[in-house]
Amino acid sequence: MKKIAILFSVLLCYSCQNFGQLQILADLPKALEEVSGIEIAAKSSLIWMINDSGNKPELFGLNEKGEIIKEIYIRAKNHDWEDLTSDANGTIYIGDFGNNKNKRKNLSIVIVAHNELDEKKAEVDEIEFEYPNQNKFPPKKEERYFDAEAFFYFKKYLYIFTKSRVKDNYGKTTLYKIPAKKGDYVAEIVDEFENCNDFKCAITAADISNDGKKVVLLSQSNVIVFTDFMGDKFLSGKVKIIPLKYPSQKESITFKDNNTVLITDERARASDGNLYQLKID
Repeated sequence: MKKIAILFSVLLCYSCQNFGQLQILADLPKALEEVSGIEIAAKSSLIWMINDSGNKPELFGLNEKGEIIKEIYIRAKNHDWEDLTSDANGTIYIGDFGNNKNKRKNLSIVIVAHNELDEKKAEVDEIEFEYPNQNKFPPKKEERYFDAEAFFYFKKYLYIFTKSRVKDNYGKTTLYKIPAKKGDYVAEIVDEFENCNDFKCAITAADISNDGKKVVLLSQSNVIVFTDFMGDKFLSGKVKIIPLKYPSQKESITFKDNNTVLITDERARASDGNLYQLKID
């Protein structure tokens, strides 16, 4: 009877929630309670996910039912893994650039070659980078724009979107780029954008469609879709805002196809910790 009561309470909790346009595909397993990155990579049938800081350096491959099919130990430290992306060869990039206090000097991106996805323990390369406009670690509170939780791969470059830690300007993001190959780089500033200013407007994930014509940024409150941009000035194109009615800690997004994205949120409540689908057209 106790198990039945618990199950009923969980179902009741779900029924009371308004997920809006978000369609729940799966309840994610406990091993992925703090998902910070999701990616559908070329030459793979799995949906790849990572957890953020405080968790083991592991890469998980799941099916659309939310079942873990593959678990790979990555031979690199998880300082603060925040997002995933991949290239046309199926190489996966892990963004180790979470920087809540804006004082990190070891920002990096872990490179997992496609052939390493067949191993239980993956050997990796790393990219190290720094921001050209950060001079103090940490800077003053009103200048803390150097956290990051979002990036994607496009034409041999990695594009990183910062997350603001500045009060009343949480929605600001600066777009930087670095080469997508092993090395040590100073990032190049490309563009800027300002979402709404509430804390829930901070940018937590990004992706670009396979056809290169759409870019999405994720926050807890909305999905921002950019189209008709020129070159890599992604944030200067047409803008479409999709409000997300269900408030939760959403930290990852990836394109399933050119008109559909997958989103996850961290498990802060019984109704969170899901894999969602959202039509953006």
